Amino acid sequence: MTLCALLATAAGGFGTANADPGSTAGGTADFNGDGAPDVAVADPEATVSGQTEAGLIRVFYGDGKGTAEIHQDTPGVPGGSERGDRYGHALAVTDWNEDGYSDLVVGLPFESIGTEKEAGWVHVLYGAPGGLTTGPSSLALAQGSGSGSIGSSSAEAGDWMGYSVAAGKTSAGEPYILIGVPGEDLNGTVNAGSSHYLRGSTNIAVHQDKPGVAGVVEENDRFGYAVAGSPRHIAVGNPGEAIGDEEFSGGVQVLAHTINADGLPDPLAGLDQDTPGVNGTAEAGDRFGAALAMVPYRPSGASSASHSLIAVGSPGEALPSGGNTGRVVVLEATASGAVRQTADIHQNISGVAGLAEDGDHFGQHLAAVNTAPGSVGTSGTLLLAAGIPGEDLAGTPDAGAVQVFPLLGAPGDADAWVQKGSRGLPGTYGKQEFVGTSLFATPDRLFVGLPYGAVADRGVHGLPWQNLTSGAEDPATSLTPGSEGLPTVAFGSVIR
Repeated sequence: MTLCALLATAAGGFGTANADPGSTAGGTADFNGDGAPDVAVADPEATVSGQTEAGLIRVFYGDGKGTAEIHQDTPGVPGGSERGDRYGHALAVTDWNEDGYSDLVVGLPFESIGTEKEAGWVHVLYGAPGGLTTGPSSLALAQGSGSGSIGSSSAEAGDWMGYSVAAGKTSAGEPYILIGVPGEDLNGTVNAGSSHYLRGSTNIAVHQDKPGVAGVVEENDRFGYAVAGSPRHIAVGNPGEAIGDEEFSGGVQVLAHTINADGLPDPLAGLDQDTPGVNGTAEAGDRFGAALAMVPYRPSGASSASHSLIAVGSPGEALPSGGNTGRVVVLEATASGAVRQTADIHQNISGVAGLAEDGDHFGQHLAAVNTAPGSVGTSGTLLLAAGIPGEDLAGTPDAGAVQVFPLLGAPGDADAWVQKGSRGLPGTYGKQEFVGTSLFATPDRLFVGLPYGAVADRGVHGLPWQNLTSGAEDPATSLTPGSEGLPTVAFGSVIR
């Protein structure tokens, strides 16, 4: 199966629902340094300067500071808008230059580098008092340019560098960026996949031909298809991994930020559904590792958030009630480097709302948050949102929904169901709206994107967590297309 075919399979026909399959730990951005949280919303399908699907990003500055539109024809942004670039396919946030302003990491996996089509590019847009692109010149990262593993690699057609990005700060306060390159060919092996890890002077490739990284380089592994990170750990998904004869069963590699003697983030464990301690069975098409989310976790008795909880989506999982129903496995990575499963979440568990049905694709997209990262974690502070873009509602096909779970404790103890018209999410559900294709979590809110369906209903809505955990009815924070020049094609496909 080709990489493009994998995308079609993984997206399940959900348009740009496959954008940004990786996720960083939930957190807020402050691009202009005024202390008010800012939100970046991408529309990868937007037409710019007459170029269809060139893509753009709309930044909403908090505290009433207005909005800004950013694309490749914006002064200070590298390149130029071209058909099919899909600017903003993946987004992440960190303070890369450590000047006190949040910076936006933008993945452009479909950007051509020279004559190499869809080689991919990554931009770091620096924050400043005037907002993004008004301060220091943006950083452009392309394979074959610069130093380290990025400079020593070659930009090749179909690499898809930047298909997924994660960013943040380590527990020592150092900014890092993790870039997925799922179409990378290694040693003549097509679409084996790779990733680049950047932190300080470290600029190193991480893939399955590196010491300690689980598995071997194989065709169509797609290592780097999804990435995630926390202050202690990072994770890379390879949903194309064959387990035995089961193609596209999938796997995930967990690493620590600590750089080992090989110059790599220290590999801790590679897991799949045949790994001892991980329940279930590796089956063809499960795509375990197609989506990832990670949060810091302070267990009882620990003095800090020394552990991480990692949610791993397996949207192709078949359950007795249907195919491609999907499930999510939660892993705990400890301070000592141990990695173990702590939860199995799906809609056929007792007490969980809904029923796992054919084509739900539960776990296609994930968002996780620790609302109190300095405190001992509880079921009320460690939360997971799982997108179910293929959910049918009352006979309405692919209306989509979101389900929220505690990351600690039994999944059915406190799950919350979100569909249009409930929990503060406005509108009335319709067919093929694929709600759950776009999620982002901050300590205050779960942001749900509605990029499809009736134009009047499209937008991004920040639902207060208390609406989801305690039944409150507080108003959502809504960003709607059409107001202040917001784009209207697939606005809300990616949120950070």
